[in-house]
Amino acid sequence: MNVLKFGGSSVANSATIENVIDIIKKQSKKAPIYVVVSAMGGITDLLIQAGKEASENNENYKKTLLEIEERHFTAIKELIPVVSQSAVISKVKTELNKLESLCVGVFLLSELSPKTEAVIASFGEMLSSYIIVEAAKIKGLDIVLKDSRDFIIKTINSKTAIDYKETNNRIQDFLNNNAHKISLFPGFVARTQDGEPTTLGRGGSDFTAAILAAAVDAQELQIWTDVSGMYTANPKLVKQARPVRHISYQEAMELSHFGAKVIYPPTIQPVLEKDIPIVIKNTFEPVDQGTLITRKVDNKQNAVTGITHIDDIAILSLEGSGMIGIPGFSKRLFEALFLENINVILITQASSEHSICLAVDVSEAERAKTILDATFEFEISKHKVNPVKIENDAAIVALVGDNMYHHQGLSGKMFSTLGKNNVNIRAIAQGASEKNISVVIEKKDIKKALNTLHERFFEVKTKQLNLFVTGVGNVGSKLIGQLEQQKKYLKDKLRLKIRVIGLSNSRKMVFDENGIDLNIWEESLAKGKKANALEFFETAKQMNLRNSIFVDNTANPDIAKVYKHYLGESMAVVTCNKIACADEYTNYEELQDLSRKFNASFLYETNVGAGLPIIDTLNNLIASGDNIHKIQAVLSGSLNFVFNNYAEGVTFHDIVKQAQEEGYTEPDPKIDLSGVDVARKILILARESGKVMELENIEKEAFLPQESLDTANVKDFFDSLKENEDHFKAILNEANSKDCRLKYVAQYENEKAKVGLQYIPADHPFYNLEGSDNIVLFYTDRYPKQPLIVKGAGAGADVTASGIFADIIRIGKK
Repeated sequence: MNVLKFGGSSVANSATIENVIDIIKKQSKKAPIYVVVSAMGGITDLLIQAGKEASENNENYKKTLLEIEERHFTAIKELIPVVSQSAVISKVKTELNKLESLCVGVFLLSELSPKTEAVIASFGEMLSSYIIVEAAKIKGLDIVLKDSRDFIIKTINSKTAIDYKETNNRIQDFLNNNAHKISLFPGFVARTQDGEPTTLGRGGSDFTAAILAAAVDAQELQIWTDVSGMYTANPKLVKQARPVRHISYQEAMELSHFGAKVIYPPTIQPVLEKDIPIVIKNTFEPVDQGTLITRKVDNKQNAVTGITHIDDIAILSLEGSGMIGIPGFSKRLFEALFLENINVILITQASSEHSICLAVDVSEAERAKTILDATFEFEISKHKVNPVKIENDAAIVALVGDNMYHHQGLSGKMFSTLGKNNVNIRAIAQGASEKNISVVIEKKDIKKALNTLHERFFEVKTKQLNLFVTGVGNVGSKLIGQLEQQKKYLKDKLRLKIRVIGLSNSRKMVFDENGIDLNIWEESLAKGKKANALEFFETAKQMNLRNSIFVDNTANPDIAKVYKHYLGESMAVVTCNKIACADEYTNYEELQDLSRKFNASFLYETNVGAGLPIIDTLNNLIASGDNIHKIQAVLSGSLNFVFNNYAEGVTFHDIVKQAQEEGYTEPDPKIDLSGVDVARKILILARESGKVMELENIEKEAFLPQESLDTANVKDFFDSLKENEDHFKAILNEANSKDCRLKYVAQYENEKAKVGLQYIPADHPFYNLEGSDNIVLFYTDRYPKQPLIVKGAGAGADVTASGIFADIIRIGKK
């Protein structure tokens, strides 16, 4: 014999009830079966709501009762032929009238006792079971309805304390005298030893089925729900979660205790003692394998079987010197809570015995504090113990697995994974069996913690990066194209999945937690909301996704100001915007400190040489113990392009315009030609070398006429270049007369920096620098005469985008 239990989602309406009837019809052909059903989905909540509203003299309870009635009448009309409906509707209406009378009494008394609340809550299962049996009879099934309250007897004031001797005797008597193929029982409901109606607690229908299965020595207990078994994590929060095909009773108890809602925690104990397998099945996909739960599981490969969590937890902390070395202190604490029927979910105590931390449901927190403050009133009055402190908005996350005790370092991996994503651990608990490691975190971090841990323990082959990208001009659009183009390579070769979650330009911004389709990103952005840099950050913060990276493809000073907010939330920052790192030194230092403090990468390789590894090379030299004596460089691909192409027969204006149109310069070319851009770059290299320096400390030798520097906009600047062509021709002619080439050179030496246009002779390494290439010479202890040279393309949207892309990948490979 098998026992089948169907949850609220499985009997939510007429269509789902039809599925249930088909399943029990097929299974009853093989052997007699017992079936347990929950209330129709959502009905128990409505019943409790109606009782509460009535107790508060809120006449809205009548509307709630009407909604309950309509749900059941609709199901009857859709399941039962018209000729047979009247008797069923009459029976259900009679029960609903009893429910209404109870609520009227509660309304008049303004009081809802636990006993009355239990009776009100039980109507859901009683009504659903009756309707299902009547619908099954119409289809010709040999079925009988039995009231679980006549069989399941509770002992004391506890949701799960069962008088198994009396309960089993009653069920066995029925089994011995029952000739029907299908016996259907309402779940959740029971009776006390005094004969009073009661319930088995929310989710108690699972427990009803387990009690029946144990009593009749069932071959199998089947729990039918709306998912295909137990998952490695909650699939509603972790999209990569997958079904677990086979787990042990112990693992199932741990997972269900810590929030896995597929099965009610007490369910396992009755069947465990009889070694009855449990199978979790999907009512809507009955052919799916589901999850098998047995005593032992052979050939397990993963150390961790699942990750689970409990929301809405409060942490109670009791601490004080008066606790140290005092026997029985913990006993008094837990006994006080036990006597008031308050469940302690997690306990941790410092080895110094100076403090005890425990977790309870948030709804019990204030009551628990009152009880404990009263229990330790004397110690509190003598200042030996502090009053209990409550921290709300907490949650518990737990790793569960029978094989965990075979693997070293799991706790460390768990803590470091959470820490890297700025998930603060408030308390830790681990049993001696090492089958469970639990941590208390802030409730807002639940989704990020679950996804981060799932990626670490179940998705080791692929790491997901979530990008929030600002700036979709020349560089930004190229970056998006590269991300889409390399998607398959990144996944196959580097085990990286990179998603763009947020996208913004100066006008619009758009977000998609599942990832923006990069094939239609322009259309998506056009439909977005008005752009705002701080709102963009706040949205990224609220999404709270693991491995989040903010990418700045702009030259906007306002965007640079928000980097500190991202780093402070442990979100990495990748930028080609030089303004932040070339700002006042205190701001540069603050960003570096935030990066270290919150373990958030701050990468800006493209600030100096587009895609060239200039900063990385410099940092590696310093990290390996080398000392920097001099840096000499051509750091503007834009200016190098301009002076390499400026010759007889072309105007300086036309060459600069070409450089702008081909993406070599900033949108405002004056930034490049004024030397400000190069000054910022050598400033960044000086700071990376360890020098405290400001932009105004850099000596700048301008080659532009003052009237060009004083222009107010880009158009006026280009007009000025035309008007001053003779000035630029004079510079070119002097270079030619000396057989030199013009290069705009930056230099850092003896803790001083300068930038300016120089005449470079033929024997200098800079002489043959072509196109928009950059070159950097590092003179160090190890390279005193022959410098370490980094050379290559130093400007252009493609190479800058590839440099940003490389920084993103660098973060992904950490």
